[in-house]
Amino acid sequence: METLTGYDLLHVPSNYAPTFRPERTIVTIHDAMFLINPEPHLHDPVSSKKITDLARKCRAIITCSESSKRDLVEYIGQAIFAVAATTVDQARRAARLAKIDYEELEPILDPLTAIEKESFVLPSETLTCGDAGKAISNAPHRLQRRLQLGGQDQFYLEGHIAMAIPQEDNGLLVYSSTQHPDEVQHLVGHAIDRAAKDVVCICRRMGGAFGGKESQAATIACIASLMAVRTGRSCKLRLDRDDDMIMTGKRHDFVIDYDVGFDATGRIEGIDFMFASRCGISADLSGPVNDRTMFHCDNAYFLGNINIVSHRCKTNTVSNTAFRGFGGPQGMFAIEHAIDDIARALGIDPLDVRRRNFYGVGERDMTQYGQKVEDNIINDIIDKLEADADYQARRESIRQFNSTSPILKRGIAMTPVKFGISFTATHLNQAGALVHVYKDGSVHLNHGGTEMGQGLFIKVAQVVADELGIGVEQIRINASDTSKVPNASATAASSGSDMNGKAAEIAARKIRNRLTEFAARHFSVGEKDIGFANGTVHVGDTTLDFAELVQLAWLDRVSLSATGFYKTPKINYDRDTFSGRPFFYFAYGAAVSEVIVDTLTGENRLLRVDIVHDCGDSLNPAMDLGQVEGGFVQGAGWLTAEELWWNEAGELQTHAPSTYKIPTCSDLAPDFRVQLLDNAANREDTIYRSKAVGEPPLMLAISVFHAIRDAIASDDDPLPVLDAPATPEAILRALDAGAV
Repeated sequence: METLTGYDLLHVPSNYAPTFRPERTIVTIHDAMFLINPEPHLHDPVSSKKITDLARKCRAIITCSESSKRDLVEYIGQAIFAVAATTVDQARRAARLAKIDYEELEPILDPLTAIEKESFVLPSETLTCGDAGKAISNAPHRLQRRLQLGGQDQFYLEGHIAMAIPQEDNGLLVYSSTQHPDEVQHLVGHAIDRAAKDVVCICRRMGGAFGGKESQAATIACIASLMAVRTGRSCKLRLDRDDDMIMTGKRHDFVIDYDVGFDATGRIEGIDFMFASRCGISADLSGPVNDRTMFHCDNAYFLGNINIVSHRCKTNTVSNTAFRGFGGPQGMFAIEHAIDDIARALGIDPLDVRRRNFYGVGERDMTQYGQKVEDNIINDIIDKLEADADYQARRESIRQFNSTSPILKRGIAMTPVKFGISFTATHLNQAGALVHVYKDGSVHLNHGGTEMGQGLFIKVAQVVADELGIGVEQIRINASDTSKVPNASATAASSGSDMNGKAAEIAARKIRNRLTEFAARHFSVGEKDIGFANGTVHVGDTTLDFAELVQLAWLDRVSLSATGFYKTPKINYDRDTFSGRPFFYFAYGAAVSEVIVDTLTGENRLLRVDIVHDCGDSLNPAMDLGQVEGGFVQGAGWLTAEELWWNEAGELQTHAPSTYKIPTCSDLAPDFRVQLLDNAANREDTIYRSKAVGEPPLMLAISVFHAIRDAIASDDDPLPVLDAPATPEAILRALDAGAV
């Protein structure tokens, strides 16, 4: 990256809609022209209409028709204009000079109001399998419930940032903290009216992302790029933490209704779900997020008679976006709550009800969207974890403890995970890689994935090293770069290693095959007598360094550069009918969580966690173990502590570490036992038979929520009404409601 200092680099803060009502029409912007030269080296602002229109286009993959009204402010925090100056302080002070007059309109702030007023970013969808209504009506037992499930801020270590640098011949180089450089490239090109060939987007690494930089990074990059083109100077836009949390989207919060019919053993006969998600002002990724909620509301259970209605609600709040799990956690939360209610209503251990409803092997194995579950190992995982965690004995011990402890109550819960791996949009399941081998035997590697701390780069480098029989230290892992690997999908859907690893394997294997063919010809041996390992090449009875063979091949004019392309096989999906095979395979896992709750204050502590998770034949067990641990903790934060709160005016009040609580080391269970499932190679032909591990572990934390619910349940209130996140306040509300 170029080093830019002094007058070479301009700083660009964007100004957003401040407090008061979020639904307003801009009447006038005062003093905007004063921003042209209030002090030296300050440049004129990009206009309100340009930024508000641009923000909508970049934020939304599918825009709402109403968003064509460029003078309409639809939520507090919406970008309105931007300025550029030689220092951050100058730019921020200049941005504050503008004063905007508004005509106030009536906002919509929650999903239920949006449904009442028929305010949606996309049409509502329905998925039906069997006859849920008839099955529920005929079932011996029936339960109905409304759930409130909160959202979550990604709270990545590094906020959104982009720097745009003008290049010769009208080119533009954009450094962006993004999970999707290809989308940034194309949207920047659209914003500045240039072709994709004129824009290069590079991302070396991100300080975390969790989905929050999949689509929304484009807005930041486009604003910086517009200013760079307008001024002819390099421009950087970097959001501070408060601005980042106010201006960018989060995990969708949901209102969930379910109506379930079941028999005396707890087996579900039929179930009806209504999902209403707060999407914010535009569609963004809300379509596929809510689709995945519909696909994952079965979790690990066979639901032969099911009806699902999904509302994608438009509200005057920030446009929500991707977050680790991408709608799957919300669907799983719904069915796990229903299972827990069924067990408590019948007085049965919830684990027994879960077992009763699991997908079968060779029977009861068809999902509600028509994909057969062919790799089911959930019973094996549950059997192992139940024994390893000593679940039954601990459950009995907890009951005895609670009978003699009037204030402190303990709870335990065991929940499974079955998570589909692939983008549900079939065309996104493709990846590319570029591998160069230089004359000295060193290797240059590019692929379409991005590194956000999840370890993707080292995993893909390991694949290339293994294919060429060299050490990882001989490989240079280069930044994600649209000029090296074009048209790449976002690093998302837990597919980064699966797809980019395969693409890199294909590229490296092409080069190895060329070297093998050359060595066989050069040394007059059969190709089967040639092997690559530990930095050397065995050619019959001859052994030489990898670099020696490369040098000889170069002298013989053998190509030492190759591209690799991979597309996920077997998948097919018709979104019009919500049917087909959207997922290549499923990843499985299960967790047992034990908690203790102070019923006077609502405070709670996680005492012990036991996890068994399925990573297939792991590419890097140490890294995957960290992903399982981190995903679980982040999920526990979502369901117990991380509360997003907007006031009645639509202002986000939880926009800093002082008001938004993420898990810290003190929140970890002092007894934390995590193991990867042994001898469980993926049945599908993935890269070295591994399985994705980015998103599935997060849903293991649903066990924490149900352990808390188990702790506060009583004979008088066996089905406590506990909202998520289960903060101390929510726990006290549940206890108070149960005491009435």
